[in-house]
Amino acid sequence: MPLAIKFFLSFESTGLSTNLPIQLEAKVNEYLSLVMKLIFAFGISFQLPVVLSLLARIGIVDSEFLKKRRKYVVVIIFAAAALLTPPDPITQIGLAIPLLILYELSIFSVKFIENKKFKDSNA
Repeated sequence: MPLAIKFFLSFESTGLSTNLPIQLEAKVNEYLSLVMKLIFAFGISFQLPVVLSLLARIGIVDSEFLKKRRKYVVVIIFAAAALLTPPDPITQIGLAIPLLILYELSIFSVKFIENKKFKDSNA
């Protein structure tokens, strides 16, 4: 949140160079709306490993399926980050990078679940 606020404050100018001063007139409801959108976006997106693990447990996805579709998922993650966050690159990248890491961790989690199922079926 502090990085996003610094980014928005960087657009302020005193008007010395352009004769037109630009000053932030923040309202509490706009700030709270921004914070709530960010909390919602990050909260929903961090459920990715849980959802993929549950889908692997019931047999809908497997680790090979997730590995083959990695390049499409990268594009989808960056598109979702652009839609769910305010239009500044800091929060978009701040959401996309952790999502990519969580996707990779989900692949390991799904592989672990597959190995556990395989061991249980052989025992």
